[in-house]
Amino acid sequence: MIAILRWILLPISLIYQFIVWLRNKMYDHNILKSQTFDTPTIVIGNLAVGGAGKSPMTEYLIRFLKDNYTIATLSRGYGRQTKGFRIVTTASTALEVGDEPLQFKKKFPDITVSVCEDRCTGIETLGIANDIILLDDAYQHRKLKAGFYILLFDFQSLFKPLLTLPTGNFRDNLSSIKRADLIVITKSPSTIRSHQKKHIEKLIRTYSDSPIFYSAIQYQAPVSCANQHQTIKDLTGLDIVLFCGIANPTPLVEYLTNLGNRIHLLDFPDHYNYSNKDFQKVIAKYHQIASDNKVIITTEKDMQRIEKKDFLNLPLYYIPIQLGINRNDDNAFEYYIEKYISTVI
Repeated sequence: MIAILRWILLPISLIYQFIVWLRNKMYDHNILKSQTFDTPTIVIGNLAVGGAGKSPMTEYLIRFLKDNYTIATLSRGYGRQTKGFRIVTTASTALEVGDEPLQFKKKFPDITVSVCEDRCTGIETLGIANDIILLDDAYQHRKLKAGFYILLFDFQSLFKPLLTLPTGNFRDNLSSIKRADLIVITKSPSTIRSHQKKHIEKLIRTYSDSPIFYSAIQYQAPVSCANQHQTIKDLTGLDIVLFCGIANPTPLVEYLTNLGNRIHLLDFPDHYNYSNKDFQKVIAKYHQIASDNKVIITTEKDMQRIEKKDFLNLPLYYIPIQLGINRNDDNAFEYYIEKYISTVI
């Protein structure tokens, strides 16, 4: 029924597509003005709504660059209940700064993490104290003209109708691919068939000659809410109550299922602000399972919105993820990043 409704709304998608096209043309021809900055700026973005892997890519760049450069990240802080520019601290809450910026700060406490809905204002406030500013989800923020753009596509999204909202899942037109300096196909299968690769590259080459890379999710060992690390071997043959508020939980469900677990999924909207009632629902589901071999699992992003006291004495874990560029391509990917930075520093 929902799919039918989305196709009924196709005329609205066409109007939306035209408005986005017109806005981009106005920026392309300087009718609407973009602002540039002396500080090197790298934008990580996507054209579709949610779930392309922007946060893992941001963390990949942090790991790659933090030992040689002073880095700041700047995000909108999606889901926060505050406005304006804020510096994120390890004592911040997701309601104050958003879940993903808080995750960045907790994982990389030595870098500057900030949020601001206006990226130009954010960069101005950060000043020149940082060598590089990484902008998470700013591809459509045309008021800013960044120095370097990394555009992400979820692998599966390129085999579905490539339409704008509300019929499709794209918030920008495919012609915007032309602004990307690097293109990364995320969540790729371990083996990509030749016809799939031809389809993807034919589509992208219509708009851009920029390098294309393929990446995959790399799930890490589970971590308890008390920061105790387990091994993957500990995560087999279990009944798992999996609850998460992410754009697409399917890859995580498949990963845990393939390890030989039975999954009991409670799926919430992306960036969902949990209530105590939601947590009680998760705990009730856990207690309903007769087996003694059972745990509760969530994502690292969701863990930023959870108070440990809500799951006192319960086996709650999260699964960290990392982005892995396909073997033999990571050096080339990093080369392009370094090449850009060397031209501006």
